[in-house]
Amino acid sequence: MTSHTGAYQPDHLDLALLGALRANPRVGDLELSRLVKVARATVQSRLRRLEESGVIAGWGPEIDVTAAGYPVQAFVTLEIAQGALDDVLAELSSLPNVLEAYVTTGDADVLCKVGASSHLDLQDALLAINRTGVIVRSTSVVVLSTLIAPRSMPLLGTLISAREPRAPAYR
Repeated sequence: MTSHTGAYQPDHLDLALLGALRANPRVGDLELSRLVKVARATVQSRLRRLEESGVIAGWGPEIDVTAAGYPVQAFVTLEIAQGALDDVLAELSSLPNVLEAYVTTGDADVLCKVGASSHLDLQDALLAINRTGVIVRSTSVVVLSTLIAPRSMPLLGTLISAREPRAPAYR
């Protein structure tokens, strides 16, 4: 199903497939068809459509950087020199500690997530970010623990509930 914006919007079956994949990431198409109770060909065509539309962004493993030896993480806001976004992209891409970066509104121009093996490693990463000539100011906040891990299924579920017809209210 396509929305009025042209973006693909998953339906009940797509959400069931995505939920089954989240719960069983190594499951094959045949087992997935058994889990959601549809034909294997249906599973294959739906997964292909979800991938082609960009809803499924990749099939690689989710990597926990904490378990891989980088337990210190921080969010860093950056104020950048006007018109320097391409330069900031190049600079941040060259720094391996930068896990994610987003252009934002508000007081900061960019929000980054940085991973480090220790507080000293985090300090070095922050210094490297600040050494670039295009960063005017940075502010960092160290992550103490994860309250809610990255997730998408609750949000996708709201698409379905918003499109479901509602029963008339009884008076």
